[in-house]
Amino acid sequence: MDEFRSEIVPDIPLEDEQDRVGKIKRTLVDIFETILLSLLLYFGINAVSARIRVESISMLPTLEAGNYVIVNKLAYKFGEPSRGDIVIFRYPPDPQREPYIKRVIGLPGDVVRVSGGKVYVNDQPLIEPYISAPPDYEGVWTVPEDSLFVLGDNRNRSSDSHSWGMVPLENVIGKAWIVYWPPQAWKVLDYHTAVAAGD
Repeated sequence: MDEFRSEIVPDIPLEDEQDRVGKIKRTLVDIFETILLSLLLYFGINAVSARIRVESISMLPTLEAGNYVIVNKLAYKFGEPSRGDIVIFRYPPDPQREPYIKRVIGLPGDVVRVSGGKVYVNDQPLIEPYISAPPDYEGVWTVPEDSLFVLGDNRNRSSDSHSWGMVPLENVIGKAWIVYWPPQAWKVLDYHTAVAAGD
């Protein structure tokens, strides 16, 4: 007669229904907290910064078409624009269009003059190592108290204050801070390179 043996396996107690419900609740709470934290971070970051893609060649050689830039939206909530800042703003003739990006040349009250391929602010020539070529146009502009005079670094291929006028301060979205894409173009933008020779 054959003899068979079976392995004795101890009974595994079934998980208590209450424990299972508790684990599901904890998992759902964890998921909710993660989503809430992600949303708070997303909206918090968007409240203080923006990301824009440069679409034109008007800021060459400083910025190329296709560069992605981080914009500090709080820069002018706690401070004033400076000559040399690169700013993002709503286009004055049509604020519904895509925002523009240019360099601040004239501050409120300044007199900007372009002549002989040079830019003068209050009769002081600007030192501008960042431009692609000297401007081939001339003119004189007085900046109103609530506005900025802006130019593209690619002076002769830029739609800017020399052609359509001043940028009201209320149109300014923020100050360009960092080029973050593509990786080989990464840099912190230097705002104070436009300086008057007499400063």
